[in-house]
Amino acid sequence: MVKLVLLHKADSIYEDEPDIVYDFPRPYLKAVEEAVGDWIVYYEPVKAGPRGYFAVAKIGRVIPKPGAEGRFLAMIASGSFLPFDREVPRLLDGRPMEAALTDPDGRPKKGGAQQLAVRRLAEADFARIVDLGLPPQLERIEATRYDPQPAELAEDAGLFERPVLERLTRRPYRDVAFRRKVRAAYGYRCAMSGLMLRNGGGRPEVQAAHIRPVERQGSDSVRNGLALSGTLHWMFDRGLISVAEDCETILVSHNKVPGDVSRRLLAPGGKLVRPEDARNAPHPENLRWHRENVFGRGLPDGPAPWENRA
Repeated sequence: MVKLVLLHKADSIYEDEPDIVYDFPRPYLKAVEEAVGDWIVYYEPVKAGPRGYFAVAKIGRVIPKPGAEGRFLAMIASGSFLPFDREVPRLLDGRPMEAALTDPDGRPKKGGAQQLAVRRLAEADFARIVDLGLPPQLERIEATRYDPQPAELAEDAGLFERPVLERLTRRPYRDVAFRRKVRAAYGYRCAMSGLMLRNGGGRPEVQAAHIRPVERQGSDSVRNGLALSGTLHWMFDRGLISVAEDCETILVSHNKVPGDVSRRLLAPGGKLVRPEDARNAPHPENLRWHRENVFGRGLPDGPAPWENRA
């Protein structure tokens, strides 16, 4: 097996969905087949934008692309895609992040190597890029973000930092990374109420909801997430609300949600708040899955969050 860098740009002629599939031509087939079962890093080329290295994923299998002679699809292993918490620059102190792109004097190599859509990546370079994009201390960073020294961490300042591959597969770490990216994408504003609420300590009172749950083959892509208040998150997960085919109209199960409740909770006009960066907008396929598999199902037992429990 071998680790790779895969170039991706939003307006590419190739039909990529970074958390699902990578579309590539035959010249790269051997390298991609060698990487099956191993991890890759996504990279945005200079002409496409400023992001540099922006996500990590694992290749599950490679298949010929139906109806496209000479093209192939690298299928991304379910649950492996994870966007970087901080995008990693192409150069650090003037030196490329990849040893293969570096001249002996430390300067970037000239020529076409850096333009290859698929590049082999040394293990040390992979670990370095991931450590910069997904810091080992990410859980601690988030836990102390609004409370400089929470009690549970104050007693253990030397919190164990897990190796790269263990972090990438550990659910609590991935949940923190997903939450940080989704909430930031929506400016810490609830996508359905439009409200940006913070508690007395400045902590945002908005959660990150998976549109398609991880246990149902949903990914940790921001495009599979919505920033929602606690009550609306509860309603979304239980199918009381969803999003229509236009990807912006909020659907309400009116036979289960009283009209006065939806009027109080949802933004006037009933439209979804969109992320500032269109690349982070909910993917239509994820919203379709939610409508067809979750929306309108039976209300669970017990009182709803808006009901008086006195």
